[in-house]
Amino acid sequence: MSAQSIFDHSPLGAIIHFSDGTPRPPERHRRKLQAWERNNNTGQLVKKQAGATVGNTPMPASFTLHVGDFGSKAVVVLRVFRTFSVMSALDFSVIERPAAGSILVLDRPGDAGELVHVAEDRQATDEWLSRHGYPNAVLYEVGAEDIAASRGEGRAA
Repeated sequence: MSAQSIFDHSPLGAIIHFSDGTPRPPERHRRKLQAWERNNNTGQLVKKQAGATVGNTPMPASFTLHVGDFGSKAVVVLRVFRTFSVMSALDFSVIERPAAGSILVLDRPGDAGELVHVAEDRQATDEWLSRHGYPNAVLYEVGAEDIAASRGEGRAA
């Protein structure tokens, strides 16, 4: 899929794989492997941002993937995100979509909201929010119609 297709059709919370199509180098080539992993990885779709114009400069639409966390034991020290323009030349594919009935927790209302957690149900959401405390959190329940729409299924208008 193209980056534009991911932006248009993939729901927040989906697991997305991105690749430049090059073969993985052997483990013994650590630097080459690290460079390869920058363009060949997997992440969770946490944000979509519409295109805008800043001054005379057009900024294309983009989406952000949460690629991973670094830390020690249960303490996360660094969260890694990758933002891709819809003009990206990389190949993308949807590995997994959020299940119907799961709850998406966004950190704030509006278009600037970013996905911070996907919970199985409302009880798990309330438990997670009590531990992590997002006072302006917006909850969104994934319905069967959302899954069908993200796959391009459903009724024609």
